[in-house]
Amino acid sequence: MLELLVDLQTTIHHTMGDYVSTFARTQDWSALLAALPIGILFGAVHALTPGHNKLILATYTAGNRLALLRAAFVSMVMTLTHIGSAVVLALVGSTLISRTLVGAGRAPAIEAASHILLIAIGAWMIWSAIRGNRHGHGKHQGQGMAIGLAAGLIPCPLTLFVMVFALANNVPEAGLVFAATMIVGVGGILTLTGIVASWAGRRAASWLEHHDSTVYRVGMAAQAITGMVIVGLAIVQLIG
Repeated sequence: MLELLVDLQTTIHHTMGDYVSTFARTQDWSALLAALPIGILFGAVHALTPGHNKLILATYTAGNRLALLRAAFVSMVMTLTHIGSAVVLALVGSTLISRTLVGAGRAPAIEAASHILLIAIGAWMIWSAIRGNRHGHGKHQGQGMAIGLAAGLIPCPLTLFVMVFALANNVPEAGLVFAATMIVGVGGILTLTGIVASWAGRRAASWLEHHDSTVYRVGMAAQAITGMVIVGLAIVQLIG
């Protein structure tokens, strides 16, 4: 399975590199636009591979029993941050980008910052649950925004690779078009993940509340568990 994923990622890199090279040589916008469906498909396939903090997203949306639209909102914030940070890094030519053979297209310092932010957010969720604080609508929405930003702060390696390659070929517009397709492809998968997890979390909460008269305790326990899982996952990623 690992070999299959590596081959798949290699194929995506080569294919998108070929499209950028062809556009740089011909300046044929029709050919580039014709590749948009392929870019969306590659974005979706790329999002299905390990990473992208899908487990953190699912844990948060399920554990906090978010409404479906709010779960979709958190997922899209995460997607836009994930893709957008890669575009910004490529455009500013940041020295934070890894140039090693194994880590090409990654930004280790920013990834570490993302993990630290997630640890802080998870710890706050645990502390809030222990103190017994209920979240109001505004606070809950703000927390979702923070989770989306922190979890998505890890720049998309594939977008970063294509953007840098496009800039090297003096066709940044080709990289930006590809980034837009990645938002659609990756965003679709992450939004589906968030919505399904939210639905499952709400169903599980309804069952628990039906069998436990203390609804408040169920909610606080779910929040504490969610915080612990987020902290644990972030620590594993940080030290791994």
